Amino acid sequence: MTKKRTNPPPLRVLAWAAIAVLVGALGALTLGWYRAEIAGDTGGLLSKPVATIGGPFELVDTAGRTVTDKDLLGKPRAMFFGFTYCPDVCPTTLWEASQWLEALGDDADKLRFVYVTVDPERDTPEQMKDYLTAFDPRIIGLSGARPQIDQVIKGYRVYAKKVALEGDDYTMDHTATVYLMNGKGEFVGTVAYQEDQESVLKKLRRLIENG
Repeated sequence: MTKKRTNPPPLRVLAWAAIAVLVGALGALTLGWYRAEIAGDTGGLLSKPVATIGGPFELVDTAGRTVTDKDLLGKPRAMFFGFTYCPDVCPTTLWEASQWLEALGDDADKLRFVYVTVDPERDTPEQMKDYLTAFDPRIIGLSGARPQIDQVIKGYRVYAKKVALEGDDYTMDHTATVYLMNGKGEFVGTVAYQEDQESVLKKLRRLIENG
């Protein structure tokens, strides 16, 4: 059973700190090209949507119900990819996301925050449900079969790689970026790992405003 955390955990081991930095760097390399599109007073979002990030998917929520990309249309969303056995990056980001939703007040209901596993072999809907009880209940957890997860990973250009540990254990290296999608399911920006909350809230409010 994964130990729940209600506060952002410290980076306990230097090796994990190095992984967090590596993952953040990989996310920046994957999405860095988009920054040239940001211009003027766009609230930290793209001046125009990017159609090459995103796309159709069919996954399963924590109640075992099928959720497709079409089900999420109509509201803008923030999407984060990780796994429940993640020691630092994922619980930190989900804790911060809980703070963002609280800070948004009533506007939080106009936004969806979606957490998609990159480790479906361990992250069953039941495991996702149990894990997410430590965070804001509005966070939507999605899992699925490996081919379904691979499809959404490819569509969102997410970096995810299984890394063997001692014994039969393993961890996952993955993109630490949060993807911002408008109500039409179009990619319009990102939130970096541990980005300043004031900057994040500016992006989220603009995302909500633009719909």
